[in-house]
Amino acid sequence: MIEIKNLSKRFGPLVVLERVNFIVRDASLVVILGPSGTGKTVLLKSIIGLLPVDEGEVIFEGKSVQSATRQMMYEIRKKVGYVFQGTALFDSLNVRGNIGLPIFEHTSLSSKAIGERVTQVLEIVDMVEKGHLYPQELSGGMKRLVAIARALALDPKYLFYDEPTTGLDPIMTDRVVQLIIDLKKKYGKSSIVVTHDLETAKAVGDEIYMLKRGQISKLEKVGKELYV
Repeated sequence: MIEIKNLSKRFGPLVVLERVNFIVRDASLVVILGPSGTGKTVLLKSIIGLLPVDEGEVIFEGKSVQSATRQMMYEIRKKVGYVFQGTALFDSLNVRGNIGLPIFEHTSLSSKAIGERVTQVLEIVDMVEKGHLYPQELSGGMKRLVAIARALALDPKYLFYDEPTTGLDPIMTDRVVQLIIDLKKKYGKSSIVVTHDLETAKAVGDEIYMLKRGQISKLEKVGKELYV
C-alpha cells in the first residue's frame, strides 16, 4: 500500500500540488485525471522521490520516502515499474535489449535467464515477434507496449503509467487499456494511471481523482458517468 499524505509542491510562486491525499491499496488501480500541465507527472515523480516535496509525506509499504536512506530508496524504486509518456526507449537497442537492460543492471541473472524473462514479458504484451526490431521501426502504439513490457521486466508490485494512451489511435488505445486492466486482474499489479483522457479513466479506474489547480478531489463512478 502507498499512502500519500498532505503532499505539497511548489516551483517558485507556482503551486503544483497542495495538500494532496490518497491511498493506493494492494491490487487496485488509481487514476489521477486532469488537464495537461496540472502536475500529474510531478505527483508521480514525487511519490517515488525523484522530486523533493515541500510538505507532506509518502508512506510506501510502511516506510517514509522523505526520510528514506539511499539504499531504502533503491529498494522502493525496484518495486515500481514506470511507464514514461514518451516511452524513453533507447534507440541503440532493439526491443529485447531495451527490456533486458534493467534486468541486466539490477540482477545477477544469467544471459539465458534474462532472455527467458524478456520473452515472458513480451508474451504478456503480445509483442514476441517484434523483439528484433528497433524503436525507430515501431509505431507509437508499439513503442508504448514495449515501454510497458520494460516496466514489467523486474516484476514490480506497482506500475506507474504517465499518460499511457496519449496520441494513440482508438484500436491501440483499447489494446493498452485492456492490458492495464489485465495486469491488475491477472497479476495483481497495483497501479497509478495519470491521464487527461476521460474515457481511459472511466475504463480502468477502481478509484478516480481529479487534480486541478494543485488540489485533488475524489470522483464517484456511477454507471458510465463520473461525479464529484
